[in-house]
Amino acid sequence: MVEPSISSENQPTPLELHVLRLLVESQGKVVGRDFLARQTGLESASARRIDASLVAIRRWLGADSLVTVRRRGWMLSEAGHLEAEIYLRQRVNHRP
Repeated sequence: MVEPSISSENQPTPLELHVLRLLVESQGKVVGRDFLARQTGLESASARRIDASLVAIRRWLGADSLVTVRRRGWMLSEAGHLEAEIYLRQRVNHRP
């Protein structure tokens, strides 16, 4: 398993963490941009804000961690889900 590559200068934003949590909670299910926008409170914002969060998540967890389901949305791969859970658990345990 590859350690998520989140450096101290490349910390996730609250939006990116929220999107990651939504993907983890939706294990095995495809989540669309509209769902992510509603859940993060970005319905009226640019869809590109969600896309940017997904790009960041791919960067941390690896390209194969997030699966694109054409015309439907995204879901974490099995390995991506495991890595995301580990990362979120470590983040909670290391809060200052």
